[in-house]
Amino acid sequence: MPLNSEKTDVLVVGAGPAGCIAAAIVHKNGLKVRVVEKLKFPRFVIGESLLPRVMDHLEETGLLEEIESAGFQKKFGAKFVMGDYVCDFNFADQFSKGWTWTWQVPRAQFDHLLASGLVKKGISVEFETSLTSIHINEDESSMVTVENAQGEKTTIHARYVIDASGYGRALPNLLGLNKESSFDPRKTHFTHFRDPNRPEGVEGNRITAVVHKQNVWIWVIPFSNGNTSVGFVGDPSFFVGFPEDAEARMHAIVATNPFLKERFKDQEMVLSPRTIEGYAISSTKFFDKGYVTVGNATEFLDPIFSSGVTFAMESGSTAAKLVCRKLKGETVDFQTEYVDHMMQGINTFRSYVAAWYNGDLHQIFFSENKTEEIKKQICSVLAGYVWDLSNPFVRKNGQAIKSLAGVLRLNEPAIVYPN
Repeated sequence: MPLNSEKTDVLVVGAGPAGCIAAAIVHKNGLKVRVVEKLKFPRFVIGESLLPRVMDHLEETGLLEEIESAGFQKKFGAKFVMGDYVCDFNFADQFSKGWTWTWQVPRAQFDHLLASGLVKKGISVEFETSLTSIHINEDESSMVTVENAQGEKTTIHARYVIDASGYGRALPNLLGLNKESSFDPRKTHFTHFRDPNRPEGVEGNRITAVVHKQNVWIWVIPFSNGNTSVGFVGDPSFFVGFPEDAEARMHAIVATNPFLKERFKDQEMVLSPRTIEGYAISSTKFFDKGYVTVGNATEFLDPIFSSGVTFAMESGSTAAKLVCRKLKGETVDFQTEYVDHMMQGINTFRSYVAAWYNGDLHQIFFSENKTEEIKKQICSVLAGYVWDLSNPFVRKNGQAIKSLAGVLRLNEPAIVYPN
């Protein structure tokens, strides 16, 4: 079959948050951009709790109004619970200057709205279209082959490729860039429940992370449509012994937690329960001649601090701006201006994820002796402002957490985990 041949300045692979932000930035800079997405939207994906940092990107790209119109549940902070211990963070009380709220979103609807916003801007978005091959030319432009749902192939001559393919990892798979994460393997089992027993007021609408056991935690994310996302995350061994049937397993696991069992007892699941295992993954490189990878095509850490969409948008925005500058003839240092920038945020959250699972953050969160200033600094990290180096809990992240947890352990009773 002869191939159609077309041209564009920038080809964006993937129409998730990273791809949409990247495409909007390229379009805003007056360059021609085209988006291809392997799946048909709307489609389900995890990452339903946003952080205030994403609001900056939505506002900058003109996509904020598109999301505001949906009436999603507003998120003003995050609550952490373990038995009788409670720690509540309010984004209005953070150290860094920035947005003090964001949303909790069913991602299928959220991502579909972002992609629809691109189309309204006149950007071509092609769904059910996969990247099947790439050849990078001497001048760093690329000859890319894409294939649609009907099996029709098109050759696209792109001056630059931004891979925002997320879990699909289009370029990492084609170019052999995948690398195992340093995190221990974890397993997640989750669903969306109807939630008629939701508490009234703020308490019922607040995202909550519940420590079920030392290495097992639960997310509870209420949506404005009356449903609530519930997921268990932990060592795969925790799930052994529960029923194999997905719904029976979810009901059985929920029944083991006092915080959840009455609220969700016998409630209907409006999303078939799903299991994800071994999701943390990285890449050997984030860019090379003619391409840059963004979002989960670069690295995905862990869902505990809802960092996924923040990294997706930050990487999409940062990379797209550099690509635009390069295509306009400027000298760009992707290592310093993109990779080092992103790794500052990734490594900050990586240290917080590690501290969550080794218990250091439990010690800090559930302490009665942490100061308000320390709480504000940590709150800024939880809001996604992990590039604010004036914040000691960003600048010294892992060291600051470890030192504070050590001091608190010397002066307080040990944290008692649920059985």
